[in-house]
Parts: sequence; C-alpha cells; structure tokens
Amino acid sequence: MKQTPIERYRALINAGELHKDIMQEKAIQELQRLYDDLIWLEEKPAISFFQRIMAIGSGDYNPPPMGVYLYGGVGRGKSMLMDLFHDSLPDSVTKRRTHFHEFMIEVHNYINSRCREDGVICNIDQALPSLAEIISKKSRVLCFDEFHVVDITDAMILGRLFKILFELDVIVVATSNWSIDDLYKDGLQRARFLPFIDLLKTKVVSVYLNSPCDYRTKGIKIEGTYFTPIGRKTRLKLDDIFVSLTQGQDIKSEIIRVKGREIKVKNSANGVARFSFSQLCERPYGAEDYIEIAKRYNIVFIEDVPRLGYDRRNEAKRFINLIDALYEARVKVIISASCIPEKLYLGRDHIFEFERTISRLHEMQSESYP
Repeated sequence: MKQTPIERYRALINAGELHKDIMQEKAIQELQRLYDDLIWLEEKPAISFFQRIMAIGSGDYNPPPMGVYLYGGVGRGKSMLMDLFHDSLPDSVTKRRTHFHEFMIEVHNYINSRCREDGVICNIDQALPSLAEIISKKSRVLCFDEFHVVDITDAMILGRLFKILFELDVIVVATSNWSIDDLYKDGLQRARFLPFIDLLKTKVVSVYLNSPCDYRTKGIKIEGTYFTPIGRKTRLKLDDIFVSLTQGQDIKSEIIRVKGREIKVKNSANGVARFSFSQLCERPYGAEDYIEIAKRYNIVFIEDVPRLGYDRRNEAKRFINLIDALYEARVKVIISASCIPEKLYLGRDHIFEFERTISRLHEMQSESYP
C-alpha cells in the first residue's frame, strides 16, 4: 500500500533528505486533506450522470474537494510537495502531472486540429467542451507545475476551459511563483481574465510557502557545467567536454521540425547537442520548440550567453523558457556565459521570473542533478 503524502514527507525528514520546515508542513497538511477527501470519495458508491444532475437540483449534491494552489519564491519545495501528493494517490484515482507550458501547447494543438477537421473558421467555444470532456475522462486530478499566464490568448482560453473542467468535477493542484491575484498581472485586457481568478479562488485552497531557505542551492558545484567568461579558453574547455561526452561517435548535423519551424542542430552525437545562445534565443522559438529539444537530447550545450539588458527582453524571456523546458525534462546543461547567473539579467520586465532561472542554473550545476 502506498504511503500518504504526509507519511512520505516525514519519512524524507527522518532519512535526513529534508529538513523540518514550518511552511512546508502547512502545505503538506493541506495536500493530505485533499488526499483524504479523494480516498473517501473513492470508497463511496459511484453515481450516474443522471443521479448527479438530480442531486444538484435537489440541493443534495456534494461538490468535489477543494484543490490546492502552492505559491512562493523559487526553491521552496513547491514542486517536491506536489509530486509527493501526486505519487501517493492510488491508481484508482485518475491523475496527471504536467508542466503548465506543455498543457497549454496541447490545448492549442487540439483547437487547431478541430479547425482543420471541420474545415471552418475556428470557434474556440465549440472546441473547448469536447476537450474538457476528454481531459476529465483521463484525469480527475490535474497537477500543474509552474502555473503562470503571460499570453492574452492563453488568458482568454483558460477561463472558458477551466469553467467547464470544474463543472465536470476536475480537481486542480498547482505550483506557481505568483499568488492567484497576481496571475496575468498588468496583462493586456486583464479585466477579461478576472472572472477566472474569482472562479479559481472558489476551487482551490491557496498556500503561501515563504520559507527563508532556497533548497535548490544546496549541493551546488559550479566546476564542470557553467563556464565564464566567454573566450578562447572557455571555448576550448567546452570542446574537450563535448568530445568526452560524445565518446568518439560521429558528429552529425540534423534538423528538428516543429509545426513548420526548423531548429538546426549543427553538432550532435550520443544524445548530446551543441547550440549557441544566438541559435536558440535570438530567433522566434517558444516553449514548444524547447520542449522538443529536451525530448531528443540528454545533454545540451548553450554557448556564449550574453548579459541581457532591457533591449533584449525578448531574448531573456526565451532563455527563461528554454531553461524551464530543459530543467523540467531533467536534461543536463553545459553553459558558457559572459558572467555568473546572478548578473546575467539586467532588465526589469522579467526580473521575478529570472530569479527562478538563476536558481535552476545553480541546481543544474549540482552533483544531485539531473
């Protein structure tokens, strides 16, 4: 029998793999509450759709348990706690754990495919009910890592899609760097997104993890994966590492194709690919492109990362998305940069998001990663 979330958490503390943390304890208690509610529901006799409708009409309907929304700074253990919860659930509870970027890519893909099938101008409102039905049948519990909204299209889709998902009794667990009230803050036409914020607050319990410790920085070892400054000496060092990792296999070039876009890989072998910052971040690539790279390679070189000021905010955003995709897939990263991670970003637009990138760059240098 699987351990409960709180049993798993305390076992890690007893084993010395985690330290006692009051804020994490509060969060795991909330996840345990949701776990207990789900187990109780599993033991109740199933009711038909007709019985559910009748129960709602008579006032006897019991709504699904509240989900959990964990938010706070980077490295506070949000993803770790969510994973403990997800992995504790019995197989009888259908569930899915995914990065929010990946989920939204799938949503857009479904909408686009429906448009092509119907051969008519895409009507999102017609596509979303069938998508929500598919999602709800596969997953009663949806666990989202890095829940964040930056795009006006995503913002508009979210409200309509999640309204239907919640009506189908789907339960959401999410991690985020932002509080619910700060989602899509300062975004275009944000007023149209506010109903979704109000809805979400009725469906999840919000828990703020404000522990003073960034656990991702433990075990940092910079030597060997992050090299600075950019120059001949660093380039030669990366050449040596690449030769060592590819183990004498033939170096080849290839092209990754993503929905008509091409990503050229000049040097790859043995699950290792070598890119420059310019290749990946100075061109109009997005999360979907970076996720495809992460699926194909175990080790990725990102070379000649410059300092990123206000005039390079688009490149900075792409670099954030790139590191997110590689980190989520646990891809080993070898980087050459103009300076240490803390000094890479000089702009203001993405300063909070870049804190997560800095933390992940450090963790990627640790012996425990990937």
